[in-house]
Order: sequence, then structure tokens, then C-alpha cells
Amino acid sequence: MKTVREAVGDYLALRRSLGFKLKKHQRFLQEFTSFLEQESTSQITSRLALLWATQPQHIQPAEWAARLSVVRGFARYWSATDATTEVPPDGLLPYRPRRAKPYLYSDEQIDQLLETAKNMPAAHPLQPLTYYCLLGLLAVAGLRISEALNLRDGDIDWSEGVLTIRDAKFGKSRLVPLHPSSLKVLSDYAVRRSHLFASQDSGYFFPSRRGARLDEGQVRRTFYTLSRQIGIRGVVASRGPRLHDFRHRFAVQTLLHWHRNGEDVRCRLPILSTYLGHAHVSDTYWYVSGTPELMEAVAARLEKRWEAHR
Repeated sequence: MKTVREAVGDYLALRRSLGFKLKKHQRFLQEFTSFLEQESTSQITSRLALLWATQPQHIQPAEWAARLSVVRGFARYWSATDATTEVPPDGLLPYRPRRAKPYLYSDEQIDQLLETAKNMPAAHPLQPLTYYCLLGLLAVAGLRISEALNLRDGDIDWSEGVLTIRDAKFGKSRLVPLHPSSLKVLSDYAVRRSHLFASQDSGYFFPSRRGARLDEGQVRRTFYTLSRQIGIRGVVASRGPRLHDFRHRFAVQTLLHWHRNGEDVRCRLPILSTYLGHAHVSDTYWYVSGTPELMEAVAARLEKRWEAHR
């Protein structure tokens, strides 16, 4: 029979072949395997899984639950080979992480961010325009920051006005149509970028000053600086509006537009879910309950329907 460590490798390889990236899973399962070795056992029990999951005392209970969930998934897989394996019950650590409250940028704040980016001090001549186009694309297309940074020249169909988002979350790819005005801005940027990076073009649509893929950490730090300059993040604040909130804004604005136009949101929601690259439509439904403005729009629409049937 294989060792637990060997089985972990097989389990991760199988899940990755199905499109899962499993960054945390690999670290957690390697740590759990080392823990079992320290306990001089190869048998997975609910007691040992719970003991390992709750060992770090400085983390939130939701993180304990996440650690146990990873072990539970592997235990289900391993129990088919080792009948002595115990699968920790689902309700053993019933904690759930709190979803961050989305920050909904106003149109004025978006304009200010883009204008500040365009006029930022530059380490190289293309940098201001790169951040202007990058932030603008996040605002109008609802992309994840990693998806935007991974864009390559060949991922834009200029004649059809469509982006191809490749190997996104859960290994999925999707098509994202763009408005002609957005396409024009990106086209002008591509011409200037090609002129400046003709000798060191790596193929990434938004390059660093060396022509490689922009570093995501540096992009976030630059965004925080721009946010402070326009006053939506405190000078020394560690928290505030995030890059991911562009995506939240896109989803909420789309749903509000549908509600206010009297469209059948329930039927159209799968379209938005596909556009955003959500794994489940329920991830898109969250915006309705998690956004007061959307709840108000839903309530107002229900009132009109009730009045019409009186």
C-alpha cells in the first residue's frame, strides 16, 4: 500500500488534472502529513485531523475550518484505499469566512483614479498609460486582476472586439466582449507599447518596464498610492478599496441596470455569471443579498408587481 505522503501526491495530481490549482491544499496536506509522521501514525482519524487543524492559535476559526476541509477532502479520497481512514464530519468546525463588504466606486472616483494614473510619476514613459488602461479595463470588464495581468497580445480579437481569458480560476477559459470605445483605448495603447518595447516584447499586453509580466504585488501597491492621492484610502490606512472592488462594481452596476429596466434578472443572471467566470451561479446571487442598493432595487420592483396585481 502507498504511504500517506505518496497518496497526497496522487490526490493533488488528480485534482489538478481536473482544473483545480490547489495552492493552499498542497501546503496544508504536506503539513498534515508531517504532523502524522510526528505522531508516529499513518492512520487519519477525526481526532488527529481536528487537533492539527486547530493547532495555530493566532488564526481565525474560519481558517481552522478551511484547514480541516482540505483534510476531509483527502480523507474521502484515501478511505477508498485504506478502510481504517476516518472522514471528519462536515459539522465538526462549522465556521465560515466573512465575505469582504464590496466598495462600490462612484463614476467620479473611477474618473479620478484614471486621471491620476495617467499623470503619475513614471519610471518609464509607458507606465502611466499602462496603469490607466489596466485600471480602466478592470472597471469596464469586471476581470480579476490576475486575468488582466495574464493577457497576451493574441488574447485580443480586434476585429470581433473580444478578449479570451485563458486558464482563469478553476482552469476555465471564457470570452469577454468589449465596447468599441474600450477597444479603441486598448488599440492605441498597443501601438504605443509595441513602439517602446519592440526589442524586448514578451507578449504580455501590460508589460513591466523590462517587458515582462507586471508584478501583481507592485500593481496593488501602486493602486494604494493612487487611492490615497484621491482621498478614498487613508494616508496610513492598511485597509480600504481594493482592486477586486472594480469587479464588484461591474457586477452590481449590471444587476442594477437590469432591475431598473424591468428585465428578467433571474433568466439573465447565468449570463453575468458566465461573463464573470464564476464557478457557480450562487456566487453571482451573493451580490443581491450583499449589496443594500440592489436589495432596494429588488424591493421596489416587488412593490410595483404587488401593486399591479391588486
